[in-house]
Amino acid sequence: MTEEIFDVVNERDEVIDRKPRREVHRLGLFHRAVHVLVFNACGDVFLQKRSMTKDREPGKWDSSCSGHVDSGEDYDAGAVRELCEEIGLDVNARTVATRASPPLQKLFKIAACPETDQEFVWVYRCLAEGPFRLHPEEIERGDWFAPDRIARWMAEKPEDFAGAFRFIWRKLNAETQRR
Repeated sequence: MTEEIFDVVNERDEVIDRKPRREVHRLGLFHRAVHVLVFNACGDVFLQKRSMTKDREPGKWDSSCSGHVDSGEDYDAGAVRELCEEIGLDVNARTVATRASPPLQKLFKIAACPETDQEFVWVYRCLAEGPFRLHPEEIERGDWFAPDRIARWMAEKPEDFAGAFRFIWRKLNAETQRR
C-alpha cells in the first residue's frame, strides 16, 4: 500500500511542499484536514468510534467523518471523498438524484494548532439519516447522539473523545450560542 502524500502548507494555508503522511506527522508540519458532522432530522449527530488500528487516537469518539485532504485536492472535495470512504455516504449522487441544494454546509475553519495536530481544518455540516456503511479499518462503530448528551459525556469523560473533535465541538457550541 502506498503512503498518502499531503500538501504541506504555511501559516496562511498556502501550499509550500508535498510530503508523505508519516513525515508530515513526525515533523509536525502544517497540513490540511476536514471534519464533517452528520445530523439527522431529529437533530442528533452521528459520531464514529475510531478503529483501534488507527495510528492517531485509536478507540476515541470523533466527528461523523474526518480525514486529511490529499495533495492537490481542495477542502470541499476532501469532505465529499471522506464521507464516501468512511461512512458510505455519496452526497454528490444524493444531490443529483433529489435535485437538492448542496448537501455540505461549511461551518467554520480552524487554523493549524496543537489541538488539531497542526492541521488547518474546515468543519462541515451535513443532513442524512443513514444507515451508513462504515469502513472497518477506519471505524470500530458509530451511533447517533443528542448534542446535549455529547456535551455531558464530554464534560465527564473528555478522554473518550479525539482531541480535535473536543476542540471542534467547543467551537461549534460557541458559534451556535452567538447566533
